[in-house]
Amino acid sequence: MTFLPKNSSSRGRNIFFFFILTMLVTSCIPQKETVYLQNQSDDRNYDNPYSDLTTITERYILRPNDQLYIQINTSNPKLSDFFNPSRTGGTNTQQNQSLYTYPIDDNMNIDFPFVGKINFEGCNLQQAREKMEEVLVPFVSDAHVKMRLANNSFVILGEIGKPGRIDMGKEQITIYEAIALAGDVRTFGKRKEIKIVRPEGDGYKTFFVDITDNNIVGSDEYYVYPNDLIYVRPMKAKSFGIGETFSFGIISSVLAIYLTIEAVSR
Repeated sequence: MTFLPKNSSSRGRNIFFFFILTMLVTSCIPQKETVYLQNQSDDRNYDNPYSDLTTITERYILRPNDQLYIQINTSNPKLSDFFNPSRTGGTNTQQNQSLYTYPIDDNMNIDFPFVGKINFEGCNLQQAREKMEEVLVPFVSDAHVKMRLANNSFVILGEIGKPGRIDMGKEQITIYEAIALAGDVRTFGKRKEIKIVRPEGDGYKTFFVDITDNNIVGSDEYYVYPNDLIYVRPMKAKSFGIGETFSFGIISSVLAIYLTIEAVSR
């Protein structure tokens, strides 16, 4: 019967402990990578990457395929019913609400009943509302337009609890609200480099935000707008096959293999 040299057991033990140490080190995530809203201004060579906030509600410019929810209110109930035919349907059901919704076509027009095409090129919601009231002047002098986006949602992907398209509930939300709606960043999500792709003009603007940095609060990059795409990238540990269920499962398996080798080598 052939036996392994005595020093092979010691060598195997050293290799085993080195392997375990390596796995533990690579699977540990520094607290600085996971804690939100840290004060990083005192860090050496820190340079604030965020720009000052200018406006919030005026920032989003209407785009083709946006859906506008529009209601016309006047002092004359008959005129109000004329421009809002679904009121005659009784209850304000989801089906009735869809009758108030008007899509913007590729030329930035909506087709409004009895008025015709109305162009909203370069308009934010407030400007579109004012333009709508001007267009209605020949029909009714005291029209009050209620207008909002019917498709105010964003898409979030990557290392996040609930990826997909998510309704915002209002015209703008903060990056932290968006992450909360999506079930928070997973353990191995890169909180320091969250990528945002935003429709802007005829193209797209891409930038990164660090949600561990409290300097983002109140900046221009602090808010998420309709149709934003948010991507939470994975850390390198994820590419090594280390996941949230790592810990004792893998260690116990390796330990069992090691003990088997030790028993055979004696």
